[in-house]
Amino acid sequence: MRQRVAVIGAGNVGATLTQRLAERDLVDLALVDVVEGLAEGKALDLQEAGPILGYDTRVVGGTDYAIIEGAQVVVITSGRARTPGMSRDDLVQANARIVAEVTRQVVVRAPEAILVVVTNPLDAMTQLALQESGWPRRRVVGMAGVLDTARFRSFLAEALGVSVGNVQAHVLGGHGDTMVPLTGMTTVAGVPVARLLPADRLAAIVARTRDGGAEVVRLLRTGSAYYAPSAAAAQMVEAILLDRRVVLPAAVMLEGEYGLTGVVMGVPVKLGAAGVLEVLEVELTPEERAAFLRSADAARELLQVMAG
Repeated sequence: MRQRVAVIGAGNVGATLTQRLAERDLVDLALVDVVEGLAEGKALDLQEAGPILGYDTRVVGGTDYAIIEGAQVVVITSGRARTPGMSRDDLVQANARIVAEVTRQVVVRAPEAILVVVTNPLDAMTQLALQESGWPRRRVVGMAGVLDTARFRSFLAEALGVSVGNVQAHVLGGHGDTMVPLTGMTTVAGVPVARLLPADRLAAIVARTRDGGAEVVRLLRTGSAYYAPSAAAAQMVEAILLDRRVVLPAAVMLEGEYGLTGVVMGVPVKLGAAGVLEVLEVELTPEERAAFLRSADAARELLQVMAG
């Protein structure tokens, strides 16, 4: 029997993630949504694409959490998406109720799973899922840094006219306006990016990265990004399933790393079959450290909003 991955939420992110994983042909998939027929219909559609694209992935969908029984990885994408003018912070109360209930269902149905949280506001929802599950931090991780770093790399590659594969970068901190692109560690084919771009141009790209999600929301008008977020989540799921032990930026509870405890932040982690195998501490400049601490303060403020 093949491994199973469950995706909770059959909206744009969840459905596109399920498609990406189905086409990888690694595991069977279960898609859950509270809307009657939505997950079942999308799962059937994906199942019927198999003969055309050449995958044997079995995809099932429905409203009953029984279909996620025994899943090795569960991805939570359910919740409200941002609309124009709405900050990630505005989402916290509505999505907290959803994520808390989903997490309780996952604990019962897939008690050994690795939990990947995608729902915004990401850092707060990851911390909530960790608290509700009672699981160790290695088994509850948030998808943010992979997406933010991809946006940063994409904008840099466009500005420099190079392949995105030549751009190496990390974006740490919270998933939002306080994220911290590490420009000092960013290189293009090994060359520090500061040698290739003037300071004002680099600062503009950093600002665009921080505004990356909102930029897509403004353009779509009736929804938020889902192609890049689903690709980022798929990369994390694959790293877990295949025990790749790859270093990716992801949101995890800090236990003394970077001088912080008790707050979920985006940091480089080694991701494998057991989840977060290691939190890596990279050297930050004084400016980056100050920005990272401000990001942690913003995350704590959001937790207070959620608790209040």
